[in-house]
Formats: sequence, C-alpha cells, structure tokens
Amino acid sequence: MSFAQLPAVDAAAVPSDGLVLDVREDDEWAAGHVEGALHIPMSEFVARLGEVTEAVADGRKAFVMCRVGGRSAQVTQYLVQQGIDAANVEGGMQAWDGAGRPMVTDNGKPAFVL
Repeated sequence: MSFAQLPAVDAAAVPSDGLVLDVREDDEWAAGHVEGALHIPMSEFVARLGEVTEAVADGRKAFVMCRVGGRSAQVTQYLVQQGIDAANVEGGMQAWDGAGRPMVTDNGKPAFVL
C-alpha cells in the first residue's frame, strides 16, 4: 500500500468524539495536544500496539496524528496492515491548530504546536 492509497482525513473533519492517536514525541505532546488523545510516540509504537487494539476494540476508528503528517502516515499504514480501521490526519497538529480545533496542555500553559 502506498501513502497515496492511505485512508486520510482533514483535521477539520475528525469527529469531536473520535479516537485521536498522537504519535509525536513527549516534548511535542507536552507543548500541546488534543484533549483525550491517546499518546504513543512512534518510537514506542510496536511495543505498545496492545493499547491501540484495546482502544479500538469497540470498532472505533483511530485518527493518527503527528506534527505535519509524515510519521502518522507510517503508523496509519502499519495499523491498516494489522486490520485496524485507521486514518491519517492530513497536515497533523499544524492543520489541527490551523483549523482552530482545541488543544490542551497537562501543565495549564497555553498550547502550541512544537
């Protein structure tokens, strides 16, 4: 499967109750993230796949996100190959922020995309 055939969704179209899977590193997550997102850095992804399969066990779709969409495309491809319903969020957190979608931090500081 090439990235051209990868299931993808615009940041503005991610449902507010959708399962957002954030594959960025810890410092990127700390700067700002989608509230309720599941954070599994790409570097830990294969080892923590069980957390994803558990989160989508009820048939939920995973909306995979990184900063601009490159790492998340790789993870989305991997998930689809595992039979998991997943879509890459095109443009990642930069597009999410650009669409005016809400972001939070764990420390109460203003959220931004690192």
